[in-house]
Amino acid sequence: MSIRHPLNIYLALTALFLGAVLITGCTTSVADAEKAATHLPEATGFPTPTTPPVLIAETETPAPGSLTLTIWLPPQFDPANGSPASALLNARLEEFTSRRTEVRVETRVKDVEGPGGIEDTLGTASAAAPPALPDLVALPYETLQSAAVKGLLHPFDGLTDTMDDPDWYDFARQLSYIQNSIFGIPFAGDALIMVYRPAAIEEPPTDWESALLITEPLTFPAADPGSLLTLTLYRASGGAIADEDGRPVMGMTPLTDVLTFYYQANRSGLMPFWLTQYETDDQAWMVYEEGQANMAITWLSRYLQTMPLDTSAATIPTADGIPSTTSTGWVWALASSDPQRQELAAQLAEFLTTGEYLTEWNAAAGYLPPRPSALTAWENTPLHGLLSQVAPSAQLAPTTDILLALGPLLEQSTLDVLKEQTDPATAAQNAIEGLIAP
Repeated sequence: MSIRHPLNIYLALTALFLGAVLITGCTTSVADAEKAATHLPEATGFPTPTTPPVLIAETETPAPGSLTLTIWLPPQFDPANGSPASALLNARLEEFTSRRTEVRVETRVKDVEGPGGIEDTLGTASAAAPPALPDLVALPYETLQSAAVKGLLHPFDGLTDTMDDPDWYDFARQLSYIQNSIFGIPFAGDALIMVYRPAAIEEPPTDWESALLITEPLTFPAADPGSLLTLTLYRASGGAIADEDGRPVMGMTPLTDVLTFYYQANRSGLMPFWLTQYETDDQAWMVYEEGQANMAITWLSRYLQTMPLDTSAATIPTADGIPSTTSTGWVWALASSDPQRQELAAQLAEFLTTGEYLTEWNAAAGYLPPRPSALTAWENTPLHGLLSQVAPSAQLAPTTDILLALGPLLEQSTLDVLKEQTDPATAAQNAIEGLIAP
């Protein structure tokens, strides 16, 4: 996540395009597209390392009139990394091409952010080398927002009705829309949860009252600029984050309630002041790994992909004990402007997001399923009960503009209370006044 918000550290590398696609009837060759891409003004210095493309095809040489669809993915979804999830992806791509013999699929691996990353390359290719654009691209929600607003992506509107299927969780539906258009088809979700060591915490708390009875520290990044835990608890307490016109807002009562819980948690030892030095999920997780705390707020994907033997997971304690959390996720997005390619790419995106396929893939990759039907892989396991509570209660992380407006104010109020520099009501009032008159 982390979510995974607009707080990215960029690498000092520049871009080199290697992904050109062949369009039927087009006079621009693949070699021409690659030449154009590699001679962009931005593409100076050292090229970004890339993984050789994985070609999925029935024959070495495509038949006359065949079409190659190009997919860009980040390293964690590399179909050549040898993981169980990559094997499932390869098999799925092979099945797609076996059903459409006129189509071949080529995958390329790129980092999402930074010079030479997916978003950066989409921008430079759109302007100077459109034939080098991919047809389908895997993007996290925050990058989907940015790329869609910049005009680097095309909506699925009119190309698919898959999002009309009732077999989607609410957070997944929210994930697919940007400004009332479908810009992504979800394939992986993520959400904040609480992990704990049963050897030290016999029964995980479900509400604030029971949490305050535990003197063990609950580690989380209190100095997170996005202030995601505070935001989660605020929304779970009925707090609104935007008005009818989409402008950021905060409510005095729910925010004061959350900060009062923090004040009490600081006094009880549940949230000691030293949590204020941690800004990232990685830092808070290290505290848990090193045994300085036996409870932690972290991302579900981290837990599913590591599954520590001494650790169990539960929902985040809320004021009333009703599960509620903040979520994000990954989607397939369209980058090509060619109508024929868009139609085929939309069909491929549908094929890669069916409940049947995601049942296996989400379990193998360690992500929250965006579809209820995909939870069947966890049936008869303790994880099924957890995911059955997390997925329906997940609220999508705020849009970038809302998060940038609220996050720093919530962060400051959290720090002020945990450091006992001010009382909860005053901290809440300061945050609200800061939003009204920044």
